[in-house]
Amino acid sequence: MEVNPPKQEHLLALKVMRLTKPTLFTNIPVTCEDRDLPGDLFNQLMKDDPSTVNGAETLMLGEMLTLPQNFGNIFLGETFSSYISVHNDSNQIVKDILVKADLQTSSQRLNLSASNATVAELKSDCCIDDVIHHEVKEIGTHILVCAVSYTTQSGEKMYFRKFFKFQVLKPLDVKTKFYNAETDEVFLEAQIQNITTSPMFMEKVSLEPSMMYNVVELNTVKQVGEGESTFGSRTYLQPLDTRQYLYCLKPKQEFAEKAGIIKGVTVIGKLDIVWKTNLGERGRLQTSQLQRMAPGYGDVRLSLEAIPDTVNLEEPFHITCKITNCSSERTMDLVLEMCNTNSIHWCGVSGRQLGKLNPSSSLYLALTLLSSVQGLQSVSGLRLTDTFLKRTYEYDDIAQVCVVSSTIQVES
Repeated sequence: MEVNPPKQEHLLALKVMRLTKPTLFTNIPVTCEDRDLPGDLFNQLMKDDPSTVNGAETLMLGEMLTLPQNFGNIFLGETFSSYISVHNDSNQIVKDILVKADLQTSSQRLNLSASNATVAELKSDCCIDDVIHHEVKEIGTHILVCAVSYTTQSGEKMYFRKFFKFQVLKPLDVKTKFYNAETDEVFLEAQIQNITTSPMFMEKVSLEPSMMYNVVELNTVKQVGEGESTFGSRTYLQPLDTRQYLYCLKPKQEFAEKAGIIKGVTVIGKLDIVWKTNLGERGRLQTSQLQRMAPGYGDVRLSLEAIPDTVNLEEPFHITCKITNCSSERTMDLVLEMCNTNSIHWCGVSGRQLGKLNPSSSLYLALTLLSSVQGLQSVSGLRLTDTFLKRTYEYDDIAQVCVVSSTIQVES
C-alpha cells in the first residue's frame, strides 16, 4: 500500500491586509421619556459614554475613530492600497527570498511589486514588508496574487502563492444628453448619480473639450462679481442623489468658418470627475470620448444671426440670416424667394439672385418683414433654389417673434 508523504509546512508566513482610512464611530442612541420605567437611566448612560458628543448624545455623532473591521468596498476610480508582510516563523535562516504581487483583472495582469529584487537572507522572527498601490480602472472581479519563493538552509527551493479575490463596484452613474443649437453651439447636460451607500464631496466636475471646441461651464451664478456654484457652498452628493451639470461648447474660430468640418464632428470631449469620501479618500473618473449625433443640414443651411424678441404689430423689423454651402465640393448659384404667410409678410423683391456660393463658405443676408397678427408668430416662407441642379430648399419655422400692439412700447 502506497503512503503519501506528509505535506511540508513552509518556513515563511504571508499576511496581506488592505490599507484604508478609519471611520467615525457612531453610537445608536437608546432613550426614553422621564415617565417611563427606566426614568433618566438611558440618558445618563449616553452622557457618560465617551464615544458621544457632549450636548448631542441623541444625534448619532461621534468623535472616535474605528479601524476597518472587514475588507470593505472598492469603487472604480479609487486607489487600492495593500500591506504585504512575509514573516520568518522558523528558527532557520532563509535565503533568496522573492515576493511578487500581481493584480489580475478581466483584461490584464499587472505587476504591483515595488521591487522585484531578491532579498539575500531573512533571519528568524524577521519580516519583509511592502506596500502596494493601484488606481482601479476596471469594474468587476479582481484577484490579488501574492507569490513567495525562497531557499532553505538545506538548499531546497520552496514556493507558494495566495489569492485574494475582491469586487470593484461602480460609484457613479453618468448619463449625458446633447442639444445642437442653430449657431453651431452644442449644449451638454451631464446627470451624475451617487450609487454608493455613503455621501460624496464633489471636488471637480469638468468637461475637457475636443480640439475643435471651447467650453463654457454653466454651473455658476455670478454674485457681486464672483461666481457661486448653483449647488451651493457644500457640494455634497448624498446616496442615490442626482446632480445635473450643463456645458456649452462653441467651435473655435478657425473651425467655425469651415461649415463642412463642424457639420461632421461627433466627438465632443470627455468628463473629468473628482470626488472625496470618508476622511478625504479621493476618487477620480474620466469618461470615454463623448459622441453626439451629428445634425444633418443637407446641402444648404440657413440660420438666424440676429432677430428681435418682440416687435410691434404692422411695423417692419429686420433680421439677419446666414446661408452656408455645406457641400465640400460643389459651388452653388442661389436664388432667394420670399413667400408670405397668413401672419408674416416679407418686404423686398422676391426671386433675386444671391450669386455663386463656394463650397464650405457662407454669406450674410439682411431681410425686412412685418406681422399682421398679434401673439407669438413663426417666421416662415423662405425658399432657396440652386439653379445649377434646379433644386429648391424650403425653410419654415425658422424662428418665433412676439408681436404686440403698436400702442405698447417695446423696450429696445
